[in-house]
Amino acid sequence: MLQIQQLDSNLERARNSYDSANVKLHAIEHSLAINRIGLHVARSNLVVAQKDLSQRLVSIYTTRDNQSTLAVVLGATSIDDLVNRIESVQSLSTQDVAVVHQVVSFKREVTVRQHTLVHDRRAQTALVRQRAVAKARIASQLGRQQRLYNSIKGEIAHLVAMQHARQLALERQAQQRVAAYQAQGQNPALDLSTGFTAPPTQYSGVVGIAMQYLGVPYVWGGASPSGFDCSGFVMYVYAQVGVSLPHYTGAQWGMGVPVAYSDLEPGDLVFFDGLGHVGIYIGGGEFIHSPHTGDVVRIDSLSEAWYAATYDGARRITSG
Repeated sequence: MLQIQQLDSNLERARNSYDSANVKLHAIEHSLAINRIGLHVARSNLVVAQKDLSQRLVSIYTTRDNQSTLAVVLGATSIDDLVNRIESVQSLSTQDVAVVHQVVSFKREVTVRQHTLVHDRRAQTALVRQRAVAKARIASQLGRQQRLYNSIKGEIAHLVAMQHARQLALERQAQQRVAAYQAQGQNPALDLSTGFTAPPTQYSGVVGIAMQYLGVPYVWGGASPSGFDCSGFVMYVYAQVGVSLPHYTGAQWGMGVPVAYSDLEPGDLVFFDGLGHVGIYIGGGEFIHSPHTGDVVRIDSLSEAWYAATYDGARRITSG
């Protein structure tokens, strides 16, 4: 059973990596599109500015306008002479200065955008590779998981049957705790490690909703009453109270505010195994979750060995 739990956690982390790469890849592709347009515009502007500069130089040459800023500067014979000439023409026409400035500015923009495109293409290639690795890892682990499940599914069925009565008792206890909790009111929780006061939970009611799905089978990638994975279960339950959560643990960890272990309240999200697993705290040191392949939505204790050893922390959802 622990092997399957670990495989499911590994799958969730691989999906975190895959989904994170997708988000970053979308941002980079957007940046690439903008920079391609910007590069095209900058190149067009540079051509126009260079044409203007050429025309101005021809005009200087044909009219023998030796007092022109460009004429004075281009006539320099050395660096010192150039510096002296620049100083001497500061009061002359700003038209030539503007023409040169445009050429230099657009040339610089073209260079910058070319470098940005090169950088973004490299980042895009790296993210595509990262996504492919994560996808391959998911496929491999799904295969391992299915083979392991097939080898021990008889044992799993027996254990699930044994747990049924225990789950019914835990459900009754949880319902009583939630009712008592809601009757006595809610107090803000102070995280002593940070001095941060988490606002009282608005969503203790999700526990009652979550318990309606006890016994629903685990389905990897599932997010409906026909089957849930861990993050899909949390997402679906919170959706019933109008809160939209993403469908992977890494993003769910980023929602809400941190809550100290000692200040957990019903409705808080609890995370395990390097964000490989998530559940909903129901009070009394227990949480409800969709554990792993071959199992069903059930209640477990935070003090049980695997969960206690792999506990990452908790988050309180504060708004939709």
